[in-house]
Amino acid sequence: MAKKPILTLDDAKRIATAAQAEALNNDWRVVIAVVDDGGHLLYLERSHDTQFGSVETAICKAHAAVAFQRPTKMSEDAVTGGRLIHLALPGVIPAEGGVPLQIDGVVVGGLGISGVRSSQDGQIAAAGVAALTQE
Repeated sequence: MAKKPILTLDDAKRIATAAQAEALNNDWRVVIAVVDDGGHLLYLERSHDTQFGSVETAICKAHAAVAFQRPTKMSEDAVTGGRLIHLALPGVIPAEGGVPLQIDGVVVGGLGISGVRSSQDGQIAAAGVAALTQE
């Protein structure tokens, strides 16, 4: 019987800690959401003075990254390149900051960042993903 890797709560906290460190290093206030492989919220962290609209946005970015098994930046790039069909796909968030989380090449969850510019959200997400791979 094959064993599937899973994203643990400890993994989610480690990812969020690294993402938060990147955000704080740049004086950016954001929401960090980590979801499991079913897109269900596993961990959420919100800077005390981040707009509350970023809470659902971060969760949706993480969910979209799992659902489509690719970074949300791909949909952002598609839309800015004229492929507007991405706007009609259910659950798509065409903004950078949502990334799938993988262990041994298997998508085990997603990370969503919201609160600053799209590219900055992506920079923070990259720091979080790096923490997962640096066990």
